[in-house]
Amino acid sequence: MAKSIVSRFACAALAGALLTAALAGCMPVDTAANDELSANRQYMAAVNQGMDDLAAKLESFNDAVARGDVVTMRTQVEKAFKELDDLESIEAPEVLADVKAGYVEGCAMLEEALGSYVDLYTQLESGALAADSIEYANALAEIQASYDEGIAKLEETDQKALEL
Repeated sequence: MAKSIVSRFACAALAGALLTAALAGCMPVDTAANDELSANRQYMAAVNQGMDDLAAKLESFNDAVARGDVVTMRTQVEKAFKELDDLESIEAPEVLADVKAGYVEGCAMLEEALGSYVDLYTQLESGALAADSIEYANALAEIQASYDEGIAKLEETDQKALEL
């Protein structure tokens, strides 16, 4: 799961970068159109930067997972939550309101999955759950599915933004 988190976010960040480039390539005809395109580009650039920042935080989280360091996992997940909250707070132009809603939904899914992942590792560390148990395997699969759903929502939203 650890490597898939960073690689999936890298894909999402790349899609955001492509979207920003696509929006930057549009040639506005008048000032109003120019202002609208500029606002769209600014929003997408901010989202892309947020995704890049989030990917960096998740890489640190993955390092903590690899070491089995629950304290650092909690710290890094809190930093990731801050990045997710920052992404949600970015103001979107009206034409991108549905896009923003998709990003907010995807971010919420990721927050839930990451929190659940830390909870699972906390249970392992406390001995309340064994790493070789079926309960652990089922919980991990459920968390991974939730995480994957959040990533899919972000990718779907990137695609929707590209279509605009």
